[in-house]
Amino acid sequence: MKVRALPGGIWALGLGSMFMDVSSELIHSLLPVFLTGVLGAAMTTVGAIEGVAEATAAITKVFSGALSDLLGRRKPVLVLGYALAAFTKPVFPLATSIAAVFGARFVDRVGKGIRGAPRDALVAEIAPAPLRGAAYGLRQALDSIGALIGPLVAVAAMAWLDDRIRSVMWIAVLPAFVAVALLAVFVREPERQPEQGEGAVPLSLRDFARLPARYWLVVALGAVFTLARFSEAFLVLRARDVGLALGHVPLVMIAMNAAYSSLAYPSGAAADRVSARTLLLAGLALLVGADLVLAAAASPMPVFGGALLWGAHMALTQGLLAKLVADTAPGELRGTAFGVFNLISGGALLLASVIAGVLWSAFGAAAAFLAGAAFAALAALGLVAAPRRPQRRSRAVAR
Repeated sequence: MKVRALPGGIWALGLGSMFMDVSSELIHSLLPVFLTGVLGAAMTTVGAIEGVAEATAAITKVFSGALSDLLGRRKPVLVLGYALAAFTKPVFPLATSIAAVFGARFVDRVGKGIRGAPRDALVAEIAPAPLRGAAYGLRQALDSIGALIGPLVAVAAMAWLDDRIRSVMWIAVLPAFVAVALLAVFVREPERQPEQGEGAVPLSLRDFARLPARYWLVVALGAVFTLARFSEAFLVLRARDVGLALGHVPLVMIAMNAAYSSLAYPSGAAADRVSARTLLLAGLALLVGADLVLAAAASPMPVFGGALLWGAHMALTQGLLAKLVADTAPGELRGTAFGVFNLISGGALLLASVIAGVLWSAFGAAAAFLAGAAFAALAALGLVAAPRRPQRRSRAVAR
């Protein structure tokens, strides 16, 4: 079984992601309601906060990825990112203004940005090349299991603590620091060749020129996919919009992440064998379905169905896109490559989230989700129309 052949470092990275996501998603499953219901934020404000937060993470990934290439070390940079995110967790329950939440979300996403590209590059360096899809799938699966557990804890704690959101948010502090300890102790970075990272100048024009055309096609593809969806915060708000009780709102994120976690590893393993185009088209079809269900929802049950489809879409596409970046980027520039990929995708997410917030405020929730469905459908048509290239099995790229 492929999962047994994966090195222990992949498991350590996945478990670290899992514990951090328990912490992050516990907070994030309640944060949109906290912003709108407790602090009085408008929908456009929620969209802007979510978009800016994710764009911040994406921009930071460029520099952290390039720094890890320059140093020839990934682990110190990724541990720093996890630690920074952990130290922001107490700020959320203490916040008394939208500005405080925005600041905490901003710094938390800086931490995510710092760890993201070095971690993704390290997965490619630890895992054997023929198992890269499975490795990314396993890390995504463990990550989304954490994202499933976090909202579950939130639901239980909201019931236990009588819907006191601030008290529930304090529970998120412990798993964040457990994640940091796991990564610091159990991740072992493989030895890299001296030419990989030594004496390089990060983000130089020469480095950009060395990234092949097929890598830039993957970047463009990732941006289009990200434009077709927006922050999962809108799933939470849609549930509340159709009347789901405050204490049950995190169940929507549980549904999404249940689909994500159960399908992420099989989808990653399939990416080692099945055409990328086939998997991407399937992912876009699921996203169109999710958006249409969410647009039409008039009660909580359809929202849960839309969330399940949304999670399945994420499982099919996110690990695959990471694998495509790893397969097309030179090994010595892999950190920079992941950083640039995430920068472009983060900018697309910012735009998508702001547009969704504006459409929701001006025309209602259905308009936001219908716009997402339309863009996903256009992306699918473009992918079908794109010329096919001869398929090759994934091989190790320049190291």
